[in-house]
Amino acid sequence: MSFEGSYLWRLRQKVGHDLVLQPGAAVAAQREDGKVLFIRRGDNGVWALPGGAAEEGGSFARTAVDELREETGLVVEAADLIPIACFSDAERHTLHYPNGDVAHYFSMCFLVRRWEGEPIPDGEESLELAFGDPADPPQPFEDSTARVLELLLAYLRTGEFQVG
Repeated sequence: MSFEGSYLWRLRQKVGHDLVLQPGAAVAAQREDGKVLFIRRGDNGVWALPGGAAEEGGSFARTAVDELREETGLVVEAADLIPIACFSDAERHTLHYPNGDVAHYFSMCFLVRRWEGEPIPDGEESLELAFGDPADPPQPFEDSTARVLELLLAYLRTGEFQVG
């Protein structure tokens, strides 16, 4: 779904650029070689993990499935999502968008190792896609997602759910 017409877009029509609290999800699609899929964002040109804000009636899992499909073309089943972390620290997860919007994200991060399709950028939310080492992501990299990668790497080392 494009931003225009989305729940967040409708909310922005009422509150303008003011801070909003936003549930969302991020997804690390990991190949057998350990590399994960990164997107180069359409709004600011930096690299990040696929993900985004929840829509009305959605869930963390539904958001992860939808955002991954929308931004990369990959199709996953909710049952294949592995919850690895939650993140909500205001200092790391408050985003300031180029248009002046401010959002503090409360999100779940999922790992997925099975999907259908080939990764293709949508040309709007994602301009380019690349598999890379989560310990050495493509640059420039989105600061808020850097913390998500720290959580992902901790999960991969320990197998334990992370909180950040």
